[in-house]
Amino acid sequence: MSVWQVPVDLLARSRFTISPMTDTVAALRALHRPRHPWQHDWRRPHLAAYQDMLARRPVVRALLAAAIAPRWTADFLTLAPASAAPTFAEELAVVATRPDEQIRADLLATGLGRLDDVLAADGLTGEVVYLLDWVWTHTVRPEWPVREQRLRADVVARTSRLSADGWAGVFPDLAGTMRWLGEGRLRVNDYPAPPLPLDRAEHLVFVPAHCVRGWVVWDRPTRFGMVYPARGILADVVPPAPGPLDRLIGPNRATLLRHLDSPVSTSHLAALTGLPLGSVGDHLRVLLDAGVVTKRRSGREVLYWRTRLGVALVDPTADGYRPSE
Repeated sequence: MSVWQVPVDLLARSRFTISPMTDTVAALRALHRPRHPWQHDWRRPHLAAYQDMLARRPVVRALLAAAIAPRWTADFLTLAPASAAPTFAEELAVVATRPDEQIRADLLATGLGRLDDVLAADGLTGEVVYLLDWVWTHTVRPEWPVREQRLRADVVARTSRLSADGWAGVFPDLAGTMRWLGEGRLRVNDYPAPPLPLDRAEHLVFVPAHCVRGWVVWDRPTRFGMVYPARGILADVVPPAPGPLDRLIGPNRATLLRHLDSPVSTSHLAALTGLPLGSVGDHLRVLLDAGVVTKRRSGREVLYWRTRLGVALVDPTADGYRPSE
């Protein structure tokens, strides 16, 4: 298994970070090799344009085939964010500083052994930049307001869990193979690799993304992080409403309450339910007054989620994660 030796002070100053580039790479992976039904559904309207782009760019096509292997993704696609709130342009500029030789070295590290002849030409970095910018522009940027809301909601939920249970309570819920082993040891995946000391690391980040499974991000030796699947990727799919709850608090409030298993903004709730924004706000005030919903500000958004009383109303048998009130 792959274990990081994390100094106490590094873990103490680690943080959750939203990265537009990481979500762009997640979108690229879904375009390249979808693994889950929701990824196939998301990919479908973009597929023709994506395939046409690859047909016109043979270097990009060869680069992509070499960059994403079953057990490893090239490092130029998995750079850890350099700041707490990076923009896509800032992160793309970091990728653009990697010379062609480094791009080829990153591709060889995925385990292919030999690269396609077209990847020997100059300008490889520019092809990487083109690919990432294309995916961002054509697939992620139009959805970014909704994506960012979902990612921010996830960060609020994780931060609440962290304050209640510490990192040992957070790690098992981030990615399937991630575990805090104690004594400064963090298992990041199940790959066979010697322990990696992070004694020279300056940053350690945890990045939610629209993905099925997480991956390591780094820019060794100073920046490290882990990408993990964000909560709420399938939040648009809500089970049928049980009748008693609708009769008790009304169908619209019951619908809103069911959507609040993780923090969600007012505008996102309106998009999910089809209710007018003003009506959503009115219903949320009633639910807040009743003590079944709580809220917290995150940037420009106010996020709402269920209290323990709200959880009990929706599912009296529930015994899973609940953000602290």
